[in-house]
Amino acid sequence: MKKFAVIVLLVLSIATIAFAFGGTEKGEAENDAYLRIHIRADSNESAAQAVKYKVRDRVVEFLTPLVAECESKEEAMQKIGQALPSVERAAEEILRAEGFSYGARASLKREEFPTRVYENVTLGAGVYDALILELGSGKGDNWWCVVYPPLCFTGGNGNIVYKSKIAEIVRKFFGE
Repeated sequence: MKKFAVIVLLVLSIATIAFAFGGTEKGEAENDAYLRIHIRADSNESAAQAVKYKVRDRVVEFLTPLVAECESKEEAMQKIGQALPSVERAAEEILRAEGFSYGARASLKREEFPTRVYENVTLGAGVYDALILELGSGKGDNWWCVVYPPLCFTGGNGNIVYKSKIAEIVRKFFGE
C-alpha cells in the first residue's frame, strides 16, 4: 500500500510539473484556465502601499461569494464583468475612508504576468485574463493572485487566507 501511495504521489508530482511548465507553446493553453487579479497602487509611498492592501482585503471579500460557486472561468469573467462598477465602488469606499482623493478603475483584460507560486500551484510566466484594478495612477507596486479557480479567499474579520482548489481536490481524492 505504501508503494502504491508513493507511486501515485510521484505520478501526480510529474503531472503537476508537466502542467506548470510543459504543453503548448509558452503554456498559453494552461494560462487560459486561470483568471487572475492584479491590484496596482497609486505609488510606492508607504501610505499608498498600505491602502492597496486594505483595498485588496475589501475587493477579495466582495469577490469571494461572487465567484465561489462558478463552474467555469467564463462564468466567473461574466459575473465579474457585470460587477466592475461595484468593484470600483468597494475600492473607492476604502480609499475615501483612508483619506485618499483618487479613484479606482476596474477592467477585465489580457496581460503579461511573471511566474508565480501559490502554495503548491505554480503559474508560469505568460499572458492571462485578469481583473485589473488601478488605484489612482496605478504606477505603484502591485499585488496579484488568482480569482478563478479560486485561490484567494477572505477569512473572518477581513484576514486573507490562501487556499488551493487543486490541493483540496487531491486531499478529497486521498480521503484526508
